[in-house]
Amino acid sequence: MSWPDLPAEFRRTAFRRLLSEMSQRHLTEALMVKRDGLKAAEVRALLQLLASRNVLDVRETTARRGWRPVLAGWLRRLTA
Repeated sequence: MSWPDLPAEFRRTAFRRLLSEMSQRHLTEALMVKRDGLKAAEVRALLQLLASRNVLDVRETTARRGWRPVLAGWLRRLTA
């Protein structure tokens, strides 16, 4: 499978980084927004473009919510 040819509005480095990471693993939309400084609307526009071209693999998440903040706090207390 080859990289999709992107319109000019998606030819910035941040989009290329995001596509590279998306080619390696599944990401949540929220994580995509946090990664490379893209706005939520920009990420959604890219996802809509990829979906319209039928090159997007979408999976439902089964991730447990809320464990990372708890773990991070626990690690801070351990190292204090």
